[in-house]
Amino acid sequence: MTVPIRPMFATPGPLPSGPGWAYEVKWDGYRAIYQDGRYYGRSGLQLSGPPLGVSVEAPIDGELVAFGPDGRVSFQAMQRTVTPAFIAFDIIVPDLTYAQRREILEQLDLTISPRFDDGPATVAAARELGLEGVIAKRLDSPYRPGARSPDWVKYKFVRTGDFVIGGWRPGARPLGALLIGTPSPRGLIYRGRVGGGITAGTEATLLPVLHELARPDSPFAGQAERGNYVEPVLVVEVRYGEITRDGRLRFPVFLRLRPDLLPSEVVDES
Repeated sequence: MTVPIRPMFATPGPLPSGPGWAYEVKWDGYRAIYQDGRYYGRSGLQLSGPPLGVSVEAPIDGELVAFGPDGRVSFQAMQRTVTPAFIAFDIIVPDLTYAQRREILEQLDLTISPRFDDGPATVAAARELGLEGVIAKRLDSPYRPGARSPDWVKYKFVRTGDFVIGGWRPGARPLGALLIGTPSPRGLIYRGRVGGGITAGTEATLLPVLHELARPDSPFAGQAERGNYVEPVLVVEVRYGEITRDGRLRFPVFLRLRPDLLPSEVVDES
C-alpha cells in the first residue's frame, strides 16, 4: 500500500528578492502529489485527476486546477469539473536542490508551471491573469516533505486565511453567519463570524452538514459568540482586511469550503 508523501509548504511573507530566488504564480486549485499513478491531496486523501501519460519514478508535486469560460483558472469551475488539469511545479527528490529538480521536471512531457527570475514581473503577470499571488523559492533549497519552510515564501495580493467552522447563526436567511476559529491545544481560538460571501448555493450545500455536526457545547477556547455549535471538522477560506488586537477578523468574506484541508493543517497566521 502506497504511503502518500506530504507536500512541502510555503511560509507567508513579503516577496523576497535577489539572485538566489525563483518565482512561480500561485494557482487556485487543489494541491496534489502524483505518486504511483494516483493523486493525493495534502492530507493524504486520494483525489481524481487526469492520467499523466508519462512514466515517472519520483512523486510529482503540483496543483489540480480547472478553467472557466474565459480561460482563466477558476475554483468554482473546479467544483463542477469531473477531470481537472494537473499543473506540475516540482519533482520530489529530497537530496537535490530546487534548481536541479526543476531541470529534471522540465525535461518531462508535462504541463509545468513556469518559473521566472523577476519577482515584480511575476507579480504583475499573476495579477493580470487573476491569480491570487506568487510563490518565491530559494534556488538552493532541498525539498522537505511535510515541512513549512522559509525557503518557500507565498506572497498574496489579498489577505486570506483558512479557518475552522465551530458554529453558525441564522440571520436574514437560515445560514446568516459562520463562527470560525483557528486550532489550539485548548480548542478553537475564536476569530469572529463571517456572513458576507455566503451564497444561496453555499447555504444549500453547507447547512445540512452543519445540522449533522451539531454539538451541545462550544468548541471554542475562551469567549465566543453564542450560536449553534458544531464539531470543528470543516475548513473554510476567508478573505479579510486585517486581524484586530483582540484577534478578530475585520471585514471577513467567505470564499470557499476547503475539503482538501484537515483542521490540523490550519495555520494561525495572526
